[in-house]
Amino acid sequence: MNALRVSVATYNQVVFPHPENGATMLALERKAAVLENGRVSVLAQPFGGGVKLLAPKTLQKIVGEIRFDSERSEQEQDFRILIEPSQWEAVRQYCLLHLQDPNDPELESAPERELVEEFAETLGVDLKPSQYTVAPMGFVLEDHPVRTDNWYARGVATVRVYRIYRVAIVDGNLCQNLVATSQQDSDEMLGRRALENGTGRANSVLALPLDRVRKTFLALPPAKRFHPIEVDQHKLAASVLAVLEDIEVPQYLRW
Repeated sequence: MNALRVSVATYNQVVFPHPENGATMLALERKAAVLENGRVSVLAQPFGGGVKLLAPKTLQKIVGEIRFDSERSEQEQDFRILIEPSQWEAVRQYCLLHLQDPNDPELESAPERELVEEFAETLGVDLKPSQYTVAPMGFVLEDHPVRTDNWYARGVATVRVYRIYRVAIVDGNLCQNLVATSQQDSDEMLGRRALENGTGRANSVLALPLDRVRKTFLALPPAKRFHPIEVDQHKLAASVLAVLEDIEVPQYLRW
């Protein structure tokens, strides 16, 4: 079978007011990873993570036995599965239907659990519900298959579904923490941490003015926007576009 990989995730537009000037800031997860050639990649992307399969009875009726793309996805029950290409339309409709409800019994699509885990990892903060608000922003689809560079399924033709949320940080102390950590942790420091900690990985946060990120992408023609960009000498993944709802690119369908 010429398998098609389906990857489903939540992405969050995490925003907050700058403590000093009130400008709207965009918070991103900054990741350092040691590559196979020994070099270090430092890239910022939206906060978020894979949607978990809870009790996907309806999905099983569509695809039969669920085939995960890797042992890790199966262990974590992440919605990263292999299907027949002819099943994609039905799977896409399944995703759009079930991801609308954050309390859906088949899929865990609400962003809270991932946010708590990622803020603990990047900031050492025990994120509380009183410190932020959540509002749905819609869906983003990568409807045309592209070969993934994912470590566990490299080269497999992949389509993607993102459930997008706007997360507004409303706690003043946490806003200050985001800015301070972003300024203190340079890309170089994060890279050294990845080299030295034995895992080959290290995470922190990057806070940038939302308007500056938007203008950097908008300065490019639509056909050339779907690439990593640099803002204030930091490299941002193309996936940041998923949480910028008013910037169009040919690779994304917005719902």
